[in-house]
Amino acid sequence: MEEVKVLTQTDVEKGFQFFLESVKRLQMALDTTFFDAFIENGENLMENRQVRVIDGVPAKEEVEAIEALYEQLSNLSLNQEDKRKITQLVLLKGSMEEAVQANHQLTPDGIGFLFVYILEQLAKKDNPLSLLDLSVGTGNLLYTVMSNLNLANITNKGFGVDLDDTLLSVAAVNKEWLDLEVELFHQDSLDSLLIDPVDFTLSDLPIGYYAFDEKVADFKVSAKDEHSYAHHVLMEKAMKHVKEDGFGLFLVPSNLLETPQAPLLTGWIKEEVYLQAVLQLPESLFSQKGLGKSILIVQNRGGESKQVKEVLLAELPSLKDNQSVLNFINEFREWRKSNIN
Repeated sequence: MEEVKVLTQTDVEKGFQFFLESVKRLQMALDTTFFDAFIENGENLMENRQVRVIDGVPAKEEVEAIEALYEQLSNLSLNQEDKRKITQLVLLKGSMEEAVQANHQLTPDGIGFLFVYILEQLAKKDNPLSLLDLSVGTGNLLYTVMSNLNLANITNKGFGVDLDDTLLSVAAVNKEWLDLEVELFHQDSLDSLLIDPVDFTLSDLPIGYYAFDEKVADFKVSAKDEHSYAHHVLMEKAMKHVKEDGFGLFLVPSNLLETPQAPLLTGWIKEEVYLQAVLQLPESLFSQKGLGKSILIVQNRGGESKQVKEVLLAELPSLKDNQSVLNFINEFREWRKSNIN
């Protein structure tokens, strides 16, 4: 008789189901949006897994059902990265159900893991790392990097800035559930920041125009006859908060250096930082053809930094092909050994 193979669910899969159902139940009970229910759910989990009741809402039966889900969730064996994967999956589900603008989409995990690898290679060893994301959103990119650095026993602290209060509230409940050392700031990233210089800045940069011309009038990338590109001014601002010879890792449009304002960006690069690498990502990662992205790696001047003899220009054919990813990792490692102090 042929043996029947029984597929068992992983704790991450179970956790996703418990977490999603609790959010859905709260959404129905409170008659609210998915993301507001997600935030409420995270706050409940942090309050000893107790559902907040106001004026009899949610009803007693619903409270008991949701708290039972919390109990099941707490009984799973989940590490920090497992929890991050669960919240990412739940947020992806929510993004499919509610209209989310392109600049608010979650950064895919495959890209986040590339950021982790690159950062590990560029980091000075045996030092706690400080990381800054000026367009932190829900925190998925920053938290992917931080939780995986923790898995590698690399101590780190994060700083995130965003003007969108809903996205930042999601980031706040997630960092509490994940127990990450992160400071979040609800403000325009182009305003003054009370953040000491960091080792790395990283961002999945929002694409578009920055409307407040007077705030960026003195920036090297500032356009004179129209609004400046938001992704340009955010890069320049971010690198002002990076230590001497520290790095910026930015997810940018692949046509970054072919746009009308590209000369302003290249002028800033030549004067203020070193362009060390441009890594083109596979178009299959992005929903619309022609909207490809690349990872731009720049380094601040000062300290031991210098312009590399050979800027690394690499094109990754697929993140699903393990061999091509391994080939890239080996290529990047060899390039780093030859070019970065």
